[in-house]
Amino acid sequence: MRLQFPVSTLRPRISVACLERNESVLVSAHTSAGKTAVAEYAIAMAFRDKQRVIYTSPLKALSNQKYRELSQEFKDVGLMTGDVTISPNASCLVMTTEILRGMLYRGSEVLKEVAWVIFDEIHYMKDRERGVVWEESIIFMPPAVKMVFLSATMSNATEFAEWICNLHKQPCHVVYTDFRPTPLQHYVFPVGGNGLYLVVDENELFREENFVKLHDTFSKQKSDGHRSSNGKASGRTAKGGTASGGSDIFKIVKMIMERKFQPVIIFSFSRRECEQHAMSMSKLDFNTQEEKDDVEDVFRKAVLCLNEEDRQLPAIELMLPLLQRGIAVHHSGLLPVIKELVELLFQEGLVKALFATETFAMGLNMPAKTVVFTAVKKWDGDSHRYIGSGEYIQMSGRAGRRGKDDRGICIIMIDEQMEMNTLKDMVLGKPAPLVSTFRLSYYSILNLLSRAEGQFTAEHVIKNSFHQFQHEKALPDIGKKVSNLEQEVAILDASGEAEVAEYHKIKLDIAQLEKKMMTEITRPERVLYFLLPGRLVKIREGGTDWGWGVVVNVVKKPSSALGSLPSRGGGYIVDTLLHCSPGSSENSSQPKPCPPRPGEKGEMHVVPVQLPLISALSKLRISIPSDLRPLEARQSILLAVQELGTRFPQGLPKLNPVKDMGIEDPEIVDLVNQIEALEQKLYAHPLHKSQDVQQIKCFQRKAEVDHEIQQLKSKMRESQLQKFRDELKNRSRVLRKLGHIDTEDVVQLKGRAACLIDTGDELLVTELMFNGTFNDLDHHQIAALASCFIPGDKSNEQIQLRTELARPLQQLQESARRIAEIQHECKLEVNVDEYVESTVRPYLMDVIYCWSKGASFADVTQMTDIFEGSIIRSARRLDEFLNQLRTAAHAVGEVALEEKFAGASESLRRGIMFANSLYL
Repeated sequence: MRLQFPVSTLRPRISVACLERNESVLVSAHTSAGKTAVAEYAIAMAFRDKQRVIYTSPLKALSNQKYRELSQEFKDVGLMTGDVTISPNASCLVMTTEILRGMLYRGSEVLKEVAWVIFDEIHYMKDRERGVVWEESIIFMPPAVKMVFLSATMSNATEFAEWICNLHKQPCHVVYTDFRPTPLQHYVFPVGGNGLYLVVDENELFREENFVKLHDTFSKQKSDGHRSSNGKASGRTAKGGTASGGSDIFKIVKMIMERKFQPVIIFSFSRRECEQHAMSMSKLDFNTQEEKDDVEDVFRKAVLCLNEEDRQLPAIELMLPLLQRGIAVHHSGLLPVIKELVELLFQEGLVKALFATETFAMGLNMPAKTVVFTAVKKWDGDSHRYIGSGEYIQMSGRAGRRGKDDRGICIIMIDEQMEMNTLKDMVLGKPAPLVSTFRLSYYSILNLLSRAEGQFTAEHVIKNSFHQFQHEKALPDIGKKVSNLEQEVAILDASGEAEVAEYHKIKLDIAQLEKKMMTEITRPERVLYFLLPGRLVKIREGGTDWGWGVVVNVVKKPSSALGSLPSRGGGYIVDTLLHCSPGSSENSSQPKPCPPRPGEKGEMHVVPVQLPLISALSKLRISIPSDLRPLEARQSILLAVQELGTRFPQGLPKLNPVKDMGIEDPEIVDLVNQIEALEQKLYAHPLHKSQDVQQIKCFQRKAEVDHEIQQLKSKMRESQLQKFRDELKNRSRVLRKLGHIDTEDVVQLKGRAACLIDTGDELLVTELMFNGTFNDLDHHQIAALASCFIPGDKSNEQIQLRTELARPLQQLQESARRIAEIQHECKLEVNVDEYVESTVRPYLMDVIYCWSKGASFADVTQMTDIFEGSIIRSARRLDEFLNQLRTAAHAVGEVALEEKFAGASESLRRGIMFANSLYL
């Protein structure tokens, strides 16, 4: 890498100099700093030199917006998103990254003429599900093609550029700035309180004295709250609630308008909340009569793309009065035409208050003067957590319009006391680093095996991944840590070293074997029978030991287990009474374990726990009261658990997996025998009853350090490469068992079909194509069944399917179970139940079936609680999936299936579901 320019403001001429030298460049900067100018120069340069250029973005909606923007600037622009194809032979092609990856896999002729590829929003590469698409696209890029990467600020921009240099053996310059063209002021508004507190000024100085004042308002609220009859702080009305003076959000928006701080974007982390907040603004009106007429004019023209029936949908008719008052909502569940209309009106200054989810902070530059955060915590699928500094930077970056505002304003609403450092880290924290989320997929393996020229293999992709690059780069740091730990070992007192080290090694070995055993035991089919009310279970979450708790109830995991302890696995929730710190369950914050300190009195609370967090099962059960709402009832359980702890000083007796649980799996029997042998060795050890506490503590630390050194050394030895090689071997074994490849790794007919499918689960859908499931269905049933493969919103309603859909769904679930079991047999970490649940999503089967048969959109939206916009997004993705299936059927000569897939796709493509984007 040649140059890095940390500059006070982004200087496009530096980037331009790199482009003119025909060298790649990474531009990392805040919103409004001028990144687009660099991309446009690369496009203009390609036009000048009679070359082709590709512009990729992470989302179809962003691609549509970018197509419109570039079409106004340049003449010869095309669009390819999977939904829409416009001018595919144009000199400048805008596309989603998935389309680019597909072209690279198939060796498209277009790429031979491409000189530049622009990757917009490259920080999207850390996306858990889709990040690998960017990584593979960059790895497969022909060496002659140069790249422009546009990104929000990231703390490891240099590392990313080094990877590009290493990978393509060419320079990649970094133009980086964390300078904001418009400085920001950050205020905090305490919910239920009054006034704003400036916590960070435009010079990025944290105002501690204001934070202390803010802290005092919460103390005051708390003391007032104790005097109120319901035991809750009187000021804490629901944020969108109905307190006498209106909700807090109402107050803030009204104040913003009075101080002429509009336009304002109010961010919420829930789509329903967005809508509720917007509807609570019924008394406010921000537009003049002239502006109202303009809004109506734009609205009427926008809905012309819909047929007469769809224009009368409540979701459309109810939006006009709101928009006329200068208020709007923006989230992924809105009808696409409304979402795009809101964006256009916001850009024209006809929307003054926009209630949005964080997706609005992605993509096109649509800034406001003020940004409001209605909460500082969000649910991320695992836990309720504070928003990270990277997320805060992205959203707060919408505040302050370059050339219009001398400063941008951010207002953070907080409804509970917050640590000073937590707030400081969020507002002033460094941007998040870009971390690889590389993984091997069957789609990638099959496509690599299919490539005629064979210069790219799965091994090549693994070796050249950003993941491997980051791993190898981290090795010197691990070495340094080992060296420091070895010095600590040398300093520790060495008397009786061998004996104590041996004792603690036994303890650590037992802990590791027990952890391995619990992973197997906590599989639902083994453990659920024993999780009866009153059973004592030990809970461990990462490095946090919650101690022994009592099972209250077990439920199948709902769509979002709010407040549950975070864990990736487990399809069930175990409601467990756990010892929590006093007050840690108040409000909606996650309960915290009570530290076992002398005199520390905690409270028992029911905490939702996922199966993998159970670290031990006791033989003991205690009776629990029928009503656990009173604190006294829960505290009586705490006393009972503590009493048992006193009665069994060596630890509560645990269920034996073999003798008590009847598990006969040889692997578990072996683990139990190993643990028992080590426990006998431990009890016989002279130190087991030793009273020399100080000596034990000293050598316990030494044993822990030794153990950490061994683990770090093992990490240094264990190449990520080998891990991926093992995974590749196991995945190849799965492909052989399912008949996608033969023993020589030559792709067979089934594999040739799977190669062409990347929207849904390629293994499962090809199984249905080849086992005859699709042959017995008409094209309406096929459309409904294929909808199960499309990821999207879950419905909270009970699914009851008609007979013609229930049988195909059952066949799909059986095939999914079989594929999961084969993967498990081939040593891949696949939980069978989880795989079936996450792969088969029948929430829109009925909706798609009725739509395919000609029902109106108004009728199908009544059939589900899923947002209208989410239905449309899923239907469009389904259409793309059906077209991939049609191509796959054609590739393997299945003419009848090809016609059915084409018919299914055709039956969807009508009305509002496929109305043209306003940007096109």
